[in-house]
Amino acid sequence: MILLLKGMNQSGHVPAYAEGSTHTHPAMSTETLPLTTENVEKVLDELRPFLMADGGNVEVVEIDGPVVKVRLQGACGSCPSSTMTLKMGIERKMRESIPEVSEVVQVL
Repeated sequence: MILLLKGMNQSGHVPAYAEGSTHTHPAMSTETLPLTTENVEKVLDELRPFLMADGGNVEVVEIDGPVVKVRLQGACGSCPSSTMTLKMGIERKMRESIPEVSEVVQVL
């Protein structure tokens, strides 16, 4: 599954939008938050329904300064598109919502 978060449809697939498009999923928040474990979980809670729709999930392992370390679970852990999901979906949304986040990395 590739999670790009620019307006997934109900089946969890991402339609193509031009760069800079203002179209976002109505459930996606645009407020900016400070970097705390609670806020990282809040952002991930917005993403989990999309991941779960394809049999996956994500958990926070550690916050190391501005780096958020996560573990992809279920189908997401073994999906060939998991790197795209992590970088273009999870990291993108995390950095948008929590500007202090510099990177989201996967740990096994």
